[in-house]
Order: sequence, then C-alpha cells, then structure tokens
Amino acid sequence: MYIASDKRYETMKYNRCGKSGLMLPAVSLGLWHNFGDTSSYINMEKLCFTAFDNGITHFDLANNYGPEPGSAEKNFGRILKENFLPYRDEMIISTKAGYTMWEGPYGDWGSRKYLLASLDQSLKRMGLEYVDIFYHHRMDPNTPLEETMGALEQAVRSGKALYVGLSNYDGPTLERATAILTDMRVPFVINQNRYNILDRTVEKNGLKETAPRLGKGIICFTPLAQGVLTDRYLNGIPEDSRVRTDSRFLKESSLTAEKIERVRGLNEIATLAEMALAWILKDDAVTSVLIGASKPAQILDNIKALENTTFTAEELAQIDALSLM
Repeated sequence: MYIASDKRYETMKYNRCGKSGLMLPAVSLGLWHNFGDTSSYINMEKLCFTAFDNGITHFDLANNYGPEPGSAEKNFGRILKENFLPYRDEMIISTKAGYTMWEGPYGDWGSRKYLLASLDQSLKRMGLEYVDIFYHHRMDPNTPLEETMGALEQAVRSGKALYVGLSNYDGPTLERATAILTDMRVPFVINQNRYNILDRTVEKNGLKETAPRLGKGIICFTPLAQGVLTDRYLNGIPEDSRVRTDSRFLKESSLTAEKIERVRGLNEIATLAEMALAWILKDDAVTSVLIGASKPAQILDNIKALENTTFTAEELAQIDALSLM
C-alpha cells in the first residue's frame, strides 16, 4: 500500500479559487494524456504518487479522456482504490462532460439528460460517491444556458459534486452563466481554459478579465502548448515525441520553422518550460496550471516554476515580442 510523503505540504503553494473557500495547488495534474488503456498502469501510479508526494492534491479528468473514452477515469479509479483511499479527503478530484462520449443524441454537448447521465457514469468508473468539481466542458450553442446550469445545480443538490466549473467558455457567456448559478445558489468556483504564451485567446474573448471581476478562479490547460514550449522540438522532432506517436493534438504541420525560431528566442530568456509555467502563474487571476506528464521527473521539473514567478518589464516585453508576432 502506498504511503504518502510526510513532507508533501512543505513546498507547494495553494491559491484560492476566486472568492470561494476552495484552494487548489498552483500546479495541478491533468490526466488528459498518459492515463488511457494504451499507457502503462505502473507509470500512471508513479505519476500520481510523485504528484501527491509533492503537494499536488488536484487531479483533473473528463469523461472522454483515454483512449478509449472513459479509460482514464477507470484507471484513476483503480489507483484510488488501491492506494489513495486513506487520502481522499486531502484530494480534489474533478471531471467534466460536454464532448462526445457515446452514440446517439444524448451523449454530447450540454443537455440535462447528457450531463447528469455522464456524471453517474464517471462516478461509477472512479468508484466515488462524489467529485469535488464537476465541469461543463464546452459551450453549447443549441441548449438553453438555463438548462445546462440547472443540470450543474442538480449535480450539487444530489451530493454528487461539491462545486461546479465551466470549461472553454468565453467572457460574455461566463457572465450569463454566473448570473444563473448565483440565482440558484450553486457553488461555481472555477473556469478551465487553454492559456499559454503562444495562445492568448482568454485575453481576447473576455474570459481572463471577467472571471476575477466575478470572483471566479481560472485554471489553465496546455500551459506548455503540448510540449512546444519546452526544449523538446528545438532541434527537430524526436521519434518518440507525441507528434510521431499520437498526432491527435499536436501535428507536425503546426511546428513551422517560424514558430520554432520564436520558441528558440523564448528559450534564450530563461529555461523554457519553467518560464512558460511561471508566466501564467505571475497573475493573481490564475489559480492553477494543469500540467500533463509522461514521466515523474517532468512533474518535478514543472514544480520548479513556483520558485520564481516574477518577471521584469523588459522580460515581459521580450516574451510578447516573440509570442504575439
């Protein structure tokens, strides 16, 4: 049986989700990659142990994470049962629903039917009575926002989720959703969105400004741009890289010579991956960054970003000049 390190809370920083009482570690572990049925279960355990031993208490999933869809939740559920049950109350476990999960008209988007059925399935796969945060995974242009938010309210009222979150929402829709959830007295605390030095969408669509104004937290995924903001691709594409082994999310065509040249310039400012994570965490608006990892050492390297999250005006100007071209 796994026994957690008694030093696990000594160095991690914890930030409050907006104006709520919930705190998240500044670095959280995402199970988007490397927890499906094509990955090593022993390595999954090592990743979770390394994370928790170093104060990463938040483990982020979604119903469709795999491959196959659902397998990340299933595998994490096994790790929970075999190793983490004594520590459940020290953990924040989140999952989501909003992307295609099963065939037919009831396995996608944001209907009440889909969200509540998906949550039940997620809890069964993980062997849990509740999740700490349940997210709607993406905006649904065809379902009334009141229906989607009502499903989140039901998830909390039924005791199957403690808090709710929204993922991939823009600022205006977030504002409307907040008004509905506030009226329902639903503990909505966090927004999950893509954000990194090379992708500034949340700065353009109103999300980054709106969330703190409304007292909500932000947690950022793909902070390293699927590995582009590391030294992984500075000198070509390694044969064992994600581009070669799983091109669903990072395609070779996106690694243009112009982009790699800009990334090389960023790498001259500071150690690239640490700088990319620290750049996100420099703002009080951001509660946590979601990292992915294929090796325990990557988790330890990413945590080093917490050692210095301050930048000079000159450094920020250099970063902007290279990333906003």
